[in-house]
Amino acid sequence: AEWCGPCKTLGPILDEVVAELAGKIILAKVDIDSNPGVAQAFQVQSIPAVFGLVDGKVASSFVGAQGIDAVRSFVQGLLPAEEISEVERLVALGDEASLVQALTIEADNISAVTALALLLVERDGDGDTDAALKLLDRIPESAETRRIAAMARTEAVDDIEATLAELLKTAKDDEADRQRFVDLLEVLGPDDPRTATWRRRLTSALF
Repeated sequence: AEWCGPCKTLGPILDEVVAELAGKIILAKVDIDSNPGVAQAFQVQSIPAVFGLVDGKVASSFVGAQGIDAVRSFVQGLLPAEEISEVERLVALGDEASLVQALTIEADNISAVTALALLLVERDGDGDTDAALKLLDRIPESAETRRIAAMARTEAVDDIEATLAELLKTAKDDEADRQRFVDLLEVLGPDDPRTATWRRRLTSALF
């Protein structure tokens, strides 16, 4: 539905995950306002609601916005066992060694690149941010790659709003501060209500 904010967040994630599978899964989106009969048939109580159909029957479902890893796991679960490739199996394992092995088979596999880059950024200590950014260069930009790249470029802060307020003072004239400001918004993510508020403040400061 047009009024559904979480639907607009989830939609691009579904598009990206389904595209990774190159035709193994077909994605159909239904506006419940225009198709109330479909909503009734699937007994939809709230949206976004996602149903995975196998042989015309609901095999799995979830409600609410989900992150890309959860969506990827959900979609993988709809595939027949024989359809899961070695790379997909390694990505599903999710540990660093398995992801590195997956990339030796398919160097630009989107799922493996994003998962490994995130692991590198979140690694205990300082993380390997340079390696993460180089990995992300292998694949097309997406909302998820922008978020991970922003995490790689951004040092952890105790009070993100105080940091944003300070950066806003210099963002117009200092490109580095402006980039750090934008990176912090990417780290917050589109679901955080502070993101839209601070993005508007940045626009006002710049123009």
